[in-house]
Amino acid sequence: MRVTGVDACRRGWVAVSLDGEPTRLRVEAVRVHQTLAGVLDGDQRGEAAVVGVDMPLGLLGSGWREADRAARGLLGPRRSSVFAIPPRAVWEQASYQAASQRCRELTGQGLSIQAWGLRARLLEADRYRGSSPHPLYEVHPELAFRAMAGAPLEHSKHTPQGRELRRELLSRAGIALPPTPRAPVTDTLDAAAVAWSAWRIATGRAVVIPARPQRDELGLQIAIRY
Repeated sequence: MRVTGVDACRRGWVAVSLDGEPTRLRVEAVRVHQTLAGVLDGDQRGEAAVVGVDMPLGLLGSGWREADRAARGLLGPRRSSVFAIPPRAVWEQASYQAASQRCRELTGQGLSIQAWGLRARLLEADRYRGSSPHPLYEVHPELAFRAMAGAPLEHSKHTPQGRELRRELLSRAGIALPPTPRAPVTDTLDAAAVAWSAWRIATGRAVVIPARPQRDELGLQIAIRY
């Protein structure tokens, strides 16, 4: 069985594909492409059984996503890595100022500039989800690393200690990453953790939060899996 984890990076998207048996995983490929469709649909090695994406999938008409609140509650010192994702109408605005104002109208709260930074990739993933030939699931890498370690990680991925710990956790799971000069190390580590969660999804072992997912306008679940 083959699964893929995807994370956004400066060059677009980085994807890590895993193959193997349930107790013996191996890295089959690491790819980078400008677009999400390019990094997934351009894969000549075959379609993945499950694709995990480190990007919000599913937007509400009003209110906040319960999945983000639940994830933040599990991550302790890493809770700031999960952004509160507002309704779809907020992302349809052309500027941060307009989006923050619309967010206040719909939720009573403003929009963080960090969350607004997701806009281009978030909308790209939203469009792709509607026509994807792959089963696509939202995954957060910090939840994956938390599950590997048994607790939220103390060090940020932007520190040498944090990167080394994440690499060690992946190695324990059988995921040895080759050097990937085209993508930042942190994004490649995240994509590998997402792929690890995609494997858990494919084998029926993933945790789903919240336990009763919300639904978007198409009836699709709004949930984070790890």
